[in-house]
Amino acid sequence: MASPPGHRRACAPRQAAAAILLALSCCCLRGSARPAPPDVPAVIVFGDSTVDTGNNNAIGTVLKSNFAPYGRDMAGGPRPTGRFCNGRLPADFISEALGLPPLVPAYLDPAYGIQDFARGVCFASAGTGLDNKTAGVLSVIPLWKEVEYFKEYQRRLRRHAGRARARRIVSDALYVVSIGTNDFLENYFLLVTGRFAEFTVAGFEDFLVAQAERFLAEIHRLGARRVTFAGLSPIGCLPLERTLNALRGGCVEEYNQVARDYNAKLLAMLRRLTASRPALKVAYIDVYHNMLDLITNPATLGLENVEEGCCATGKVEMSYLCNDKSPMTCEDAGKYFFWDSFHPTEKVNQFFAKKTLDLCYEQLF
Repeated sequence: MASPPGHRRACAPRQAAAAILLALSCCCLRGSARPAPPDVPAVIVFGDSTVDTGNNNAIGTVLKSNFAPYGRDMAGGPRPTGRFCNGRLPADFISEALGLPPLVPAYLDPAYGIQDFARGVCFASAGTGLDNKTAGVLSVIPLWKEVEYFKEYQRRLRRHAGRARARRIVSDALYVVSIGTNDFLENYFLLVTGRFAEFTVAGFEDFLVAQAERFLAEIHRLGARRVTFAGLSPIGCLPLERTLNALRGGCVEEYNQVARDYNAKLLAMLRRLTASRPALKVAYIDVYHNMLDLITNPATLGLENVEEGCCATGKVEMSYLCNDKSPMTCEDAGKYFFWDSFHPTEKVNQFFAKKTLDLCYEQLF
């Protein structure tokens, strides 16, 4: 924090220079020269495995990651938490940058209580989607249930902090939403739910955007005011999809086109929604181009492999197939874009978090 003007005038030149250098070095350590963090009392998270900090640990699903080598690069030593990563997720970095705890706790984690959730909470569930049928594929938490947990959380928060403070926490919190990939790759294109027969691809995109709008309208009704909503990544470039596309090689361009089309519709919806709800601010996170830029120019982040995951062969493994029995897991995940065949490494998550925070300072704070 900058010194008061009177104090600055009283400082000797050397002291003033030292203070400036210290301030600059602090900014560099945080990876940005942003102003002081705004008064954000909590980070509240909804979505899928890109942001699930451990809720799937507590439910009856095969889609888990609370075992080695997941979490192997966590600060303080290896710690598999249920995050689909070698370390932290974007919301964790965002929370820390805002002066909040460095880990956003999972709502279903019994190690945490409402005093922890008052400063940050994650309702996300790996494998879920905007379509309720997506959650049914691997028996995970559907988005509507995440919202029910949010309502329960508010009741607990009122008992813990009182109505006025609970209302302020909910209204001033930053909401992080990342969801949609599973609706296409685990649901529609996998031909397991019947949606492929019910909708054309374009019709399914419209259906998902409508679900996203209903979700945002509901959390706004429940008090949310500042939201980041991630678009789809180039889903055809995930290592698993590259592997399945081995005969043609490279990314699955048809899937990337679907992601672009969906993102355009999502962005148009967000503009309409916020225009009709002046109290609601939503920042659209352009994951597609952020990811494509890194894949095209990996050296900008010191990456060497953007086609395979670090874990095991990096071609198909995730969840239980990514385990500590594999002799092929890489030694330095910092050289990889992907940790397993579906999810980014901690290094890339930190990059995405910075991009998100930059947008928050431009549009939400």
